[in-house]
Amino acid sequence: MTADCCAKHADYGPNPYVANIERITTENSNFRTAIWTGCHMQMTVMCIPPCGEIGLEVHPVTDQFIRVEQGRAVVKMGKCRECPDFCRSMRKGDAVFIPAGMWHNVINEGKQSLQVSVIYAPPNHPQGTVHHTKKEAEEY
Repeated sequence: MTADCCAKHADYGPNPYVANIERITTENSNFRTAIWTGCHMQMTVMCIPPCGEIGLEVHPVTDQFIRVEQGRAVVKMGKCRECPDFCRSMRKGDAVFIPAGMWHNVINEGKQSLQVSVIYAPPNHPQGTVHHTKKEAEEY
């Protein structure tokens, strides 16, 4: 299967799937859209507005990989909520690996939407998850 666009809100997992991740990510206007959920891994795409952020969070048993497909960001991480001792700038093509149990936040530093693709291992959201806004995601 090949992706048309995230606008369909389809989660193609756990079926075999080929996709242009950069295109799917940059066409996504939702805060979060799951595009593939398997038993051991999940991919979502996210759109963070200017001055927005993913929000400080920790996943106790989930490793995460976040790649910038469009925009500029800063990623902050630390072993405790109050002490993000890791801080790096990110641009298109950059990625960050976030170990399970690490507090982290990704902040949009640009004047355009920050478009990121995100891999969780194991999956972190129910198959087919679509959060149109950050507020909707926080209410989930």
